[in-house]
Amino acid sequence: MKIVGVGCGPGLLTEEAEKAISSANLIMGSRRALELAASFIPAGCEVRVVSDFSSFNPPGHAVVLSTGDPMLAGLGYLGGDIIPGISSLQVAASRLRIALEEISLIVAHGRDHGRAAGEARAAIDQGRFAFIIADPGFSLEALATVLSGSGEEVEIAVCEDLGYPAERISFGPAGNPPRPRSSLFCVFAGRFEDRER
Repeated sequence: MKIVGVGCGPGLLTEEAEKAISSANLIMGSRRALELAASFIPAGCEVRVVSDFSSFNPPGHAVVLSTGDPMLAGLGYLGGDIIPGISSLQVAASRLRIALEEISLIVAHGRDHGRAAGEARAAIDQGRFAFIIADPGFSLEALATVLSGSGEEVEIAVCEDLGYPAERISFGPAGNPPRPRSSLFCVFAGRFEDRER
């Protein structure tokens, strides 16, 4: 089995991912992952849409598509051969010119949002940027409340639809965070005062 990262948006597949997909006999993944890889799926390949990964048990010959990178809140836990993808973390960091070593990664997708906000505060207090993989229910207001004691210079950047034509990055102070328009978003929080935008 191969777990293939298809990137966080269109055009972000690696050459290695393209080769694995184009030589597959069985491809499985979410509708979004399949759409991102569609142009590389060969004719005659069996394609299965997976909508629930909670009890997912793919056959050994499957190529399983994971949005973003399989090892960043993705399907890497399934095992097999893992082919990395270009993640939302990489894209957002490059757009905002933040070195990866300056970032604390926080996964809040399907997890405790309150804990994620506390981890973001701790990262910022240590002089780091917090990168939060959010889900549609993530409350920027709750994050702002936790960050409000970190100083007025703390900002929140909401990164939406990264890699898609509708990509948008909006900034706001921790006391008045920007509102996402899309359900596909991630968040950076930290002190951006010296960064080019």
